[in-house]
Amino acid sequence: MTVKSRIRTIPHYPKQGIMFRDITSLLQDPVGFRLTINDLAHRYAGMKIDKVAGVESRGFIIGAALAYQLGTGFVPIRKKGKLPGKTMGRDYDLEYGTDRIEIHVDAIAKGEKVLLVDDLIATGGTAEAAAALIEDLGGKIIECCFVIDLPDIGGRKRLEDKGLKVFALCEFEGD
Repeated sequence: MTVKSRIRTIPHYPKQGIMFRDITSLLQDPVGFRLTINDLAHRYAGMKIDKVAGVESRGFIIGAALAYQLGTGFVPIRKKGKLPGKTMGRDYDLEYGTDRIEIHVDAIAKGEKVLLVDDLIATGGTAEAAAALIEDLGGKIIECCFVIDLPDIGGRKRLEDKGLKVFALCEFEGD
């Protein structure tokens, strides 16, 4: 069995016509979760990575486990107002409106090599904002890593057009 086979699809969530790719089924499966982290750790083993940055909230789960496996620090990138202490933020567009993510100003030192992790890439707006925050702090993004890519929505291309490398364990094409 593969990582992809352990991800469930929930039709018409959060609205009619959307096929929601839900990794909670993958996380609940001890073999699937271990396979996910092991596959990612194998990909990045031997690379010089100083920090793994995970985007709220499922990116925390994957990113923290991966940081542990790689022996690096973990940096949470959170929604506005959730981090204590001094932060900096970036706004990004949603389908209807905008949102904001933030990072601690001392989370990444200038020149540190950072792996950006989230569960899924769709439009790429959140990942683009997270990458910009890392770069604003002087970090160098090694790669943007996702469990799932929805290639038809264009997020991968959006990040690659910004000069970022992108990797995903699996893809779900179509709706």
